[in-house]
This record gives sequence, structure tokens and C-alpha cells, in this order.
Amino acid sequence: MDIATLIGLLGALGIVTMAILQGGSIMLFINPPSILIVFVGSIFVVLMKFPLSTFLGAFKVAMKAFLFKADKPEDLIELGIDLATTARKEGILGLEGKEIANPFLKKGVALCVDGHDPDLVKRMLSKEINLTIERHETGQNIFKALGDVGPAMGMIGTLIGLVQMLANMEDPKTIGPAMAVALLTTLYGAMLATMISLPIADKLELRSNEEKLNKSLILETITAIQEGINPKVMEDLLKTYLPEGKRGTSE
Repeated sequence: MDIATLIGLLGALGIVTMAILQGGSIMLFINPPSILIVFVGSIFVVLMKFPLSTFLGAFKVAMKAFLFKADKPEDLIELGIDLATTARKEGILGLEGKEIANPFLKKGVALCVDGHDPDLVKRMLSKEINLTIERHETGQNIFKALGDVGPAMGMIGTLIGLVQMLANMEDPKTIGPAMAVALLTTLYGAMLATMISLPIADKLELRSNEEKLNKSLILETITAIQEGINPKVMEDLLKTYLPEGKRGTSE
């Protein structure tokens, strides 16, 4: 689980809740019509922009912001060197039966063992990388759309509330409460965008970049194994995917 995402979300909600409680009852900030306009209304508006299946799939993608844990590139490099050493000593068939946890690396090794042409293997794996990134970008775009629509729906709710308030100006006592209710929709819209949708979109983008890096590293590993590159040279090649401070030196 990504603790940072959970702590950030709960921390932001907690700070806002504490601020509300300092000024009175939390019930002052709960208004069902405003909630419907901002949260339910935003969902329907965003639904207009995407196919239903894509929209529903975005919530599954969103779990990557909380539960996804990418393999460390250093571990993938170490495993790749081990596989290259085995292939160099025993041939490509020596990789058959190797325990590989990463599904993408396992698929690449299986293609090698099956004797497919290196260009075909590279093309297949590259295609999978590109399609994965496209799926991730779609999920990001849905949450970015929620972040854009939420504040706008909040403003719509505020305008509705103001119109209703101005229509009942005969009773001055109703102006204050009506104004508070009108402003709640703006608050809800800002919270939906700033505290939920946009942070999730940014975390999904980060996860997507991590997965792209790892899969590109794996593609490089598979290509090097098929080309029979010396494991030491391969190690130096793969370490270019790491930040300079983590590269170290080859033994």
C-alpha cells in the first residue's frame, strides 16, 4: 500500500474537519442538495466525456494510487543480469523454468525461450508498453476531468443558491443561512478537485512513469539477452535507467 497517498488524503480531510469544528458544528457544512450538485453532478458531466466502460474502469485504475507497488529498478537489473549470465552459460533454453515474479519480464523470457525473432519480441513488448501507458493516461484524464468539473459545478450550485436567496429577500433572517448554503457548493467543488481528484491524477501519472521505466528496462534486458551481450556490459547499460547516485560501479 502507498502510505503517502493514504496519509495525505486523511491528513487533508482531518485538517479541514478540525478547522470546521473550531468554528461550530460540522452539521453546518453538510447540505444534501449541494452534495448532489457537486459530487453526483460532476460524475454525470465527466461521464459525458468518456465511454461508460472506460469511466467505470477508472476507479479500478485509481486503486493504483493506494495499492500499487512497483518493482525496484535495482532488483530488476539484478535479476536481468542473473538471467543474462544463465543464458550465456546454458543458452536461451536455460531460462526455461526460471522463477520470475514480474509478469512482463516473465512474458519476455517466455518469448525468448520459444525462439521468436528478436525484432518480433521487441515489437510485441513495445506494443504492450504503449497500450499500458494509454490505459493509464485515460484513467488520469478522468480524474483530471473531475478536477476541472468539480469547481465549475460548485459555482453552478452557488449561483442556484444565490438566485433562490435573492428571490426571498423579504425576510432578512433567511439571507445569512441561504448565503452559507450557496457557498457550500463552492467549498465542495474546491475540495473535490484539490483534495481528491487532482492529487489522485498526479499520483497515477507518477505510477505510470514508474511502470514505463521498469518495462523499458525489461525490454532492454530481453533485447540484450537475445543479442548475447556480455552481462557486465549489460549491467552498465541497464544502470543508465537509474539516477546517477544509485548506479554505483560494476565489479
